[in-house]
Amino acid sequence: MAFSRRASTACLVVGALLLAVLGSDVAGLPGCRDGCKTATAAAQVQLPPAPPKPPLLGIAPANGSADLNPLSRVSAQVVGGSLTNVSLVDDYGNTLAGALSPDGTSWQPTVPLKYGRTYTMQVASQGASGVPLARTTTFTTASPNNLTQVYLETPGGLPIHDDIKYGIGTIIAARFDEQITDKAAAERNLVVTTNPPVQGSWYWVDDKTAHWRPAKYYAPGTTVSVAANIFGLKFGDGLYGDENARATFTIGDAHVSIADDVTKTVSVFDNGKLVRAMPTSMGQGGYQTIAGRTFSFWTPPGVYTVIDKAESVTMDSSTYGLPVASSMGYKVKIPYATRISTDGIYLHQLNETRWAQGNTNVSHGCLNLNGENASWFFDFSQPGDVVEVKNTGGPGLEIWQNGDWTVPWGEWLKGSALSPKP
Repeated sequence: MAFSRRASTACLVVGALLLAVLGSDVAGLPGCRDGCKTATAAAQVQLPPAPPKPPLLGIAPANGSADLNPLSRVSAQVVGGSLTNVSLVDDYGNTLAGALSPDGTSWQPTVPLKYGRTYTMQVASQGASGVPLARTTTFTTASPNNLTQVYLETPGGLPIHDDIKYGIGTIIAARFDEQITDKAAAERNLVVTTNPPVQGSWYWVDDKTAHWRPAKYYAPGTTVSVAANIFGLKFGDGLYGDENARATFTIGDAHVSIADDVTKTVSVFDNGKLVRAMPTSMGQGGYQTIAGRTFSFWTPPGVYTVIDKAESVTMDSSTYGLPVASSMGYKVKIPYATRISTDGIYLHQLNETRWAQGNTNVSHGCLNLNGENASWFFDFSQPGDVVEVKNTGGPGLEIWQNGDWTVPWGEWLKGSALSPKP
């Protein structure tokens, strides 16, 4: 038994020495059992370090993507590293500018894509461990069958300017040069913002034109901005939006003029205060059939707005089908003309009817004023000022004539492509 103990002790000593020299190779030595195995497991050799990893690099759109909307997301993003170079080039050799995030992990172009182009984006990155990784993607944008442009105007067809003041009844007209099938898509991207905020809505006058107005007249000093974000927008039937459009204007003083056929007077209010009462002669009324067409000689009752004005206008009845040589025809140069309807109703000077102003209607539909009043009203007026015509006969003012404010608010809301349909 003593020999056996000495032999066991010797075996442990030898095993320890061999372990120091041979490491794990001592496993399995004769005479080394549990003790040698324990020593072996505790002294295993250290594995070599793992190789450095490349970063995770993502790019969009995917390589080979085709018929993309030019508003599609284009980007490069890296995780576990940083971008070292990004280039985006179209098939004409144009390089698109882009912006790298402050931490160097993402990139996006700062200019929009164009229709019908093939783009190649090359991206190089480097991982935190120093390992580089590069990727390339090539994609193509859609080639529309047709494009439409939009124009932001007043109902009379004049562009909106930011350097003049507009009246409290100003209407915004968004006119497209193509028929819009998907009006809801268009309307969602016609954005009007006001300060202070007001309730307002679009109303589709026809397949190419939408008008926007608030529920009530603007307050003086209100700023109004409209953005037509149509680029890349799909309107249906292969039609896409061409370019975005924007306009901003400011509301001036509250000018409201009331032309009452009972008194045959135009009462002019400035911010609620009566500042002038002008005798007038309006449309003589009735209908006549001339050269095979029937003409109305009423001044339609309703709420108009000032469209534009000119110090001198040549009024020619043939422009709306009434021959100049007919009994009711005319072609004459008129001074101080302020237009309030798209079919040619003005407040203007006509001293020849001064005798009738304030007592008798003799015009074809315009509101005749004497020279002093016409000149004053011309200077006073701004686009979008309100002119209410009351108590005249004949058919009422229609929206196509600049009668947006004649439409009750509830009916106006129904003209929106986004309104709930029954």
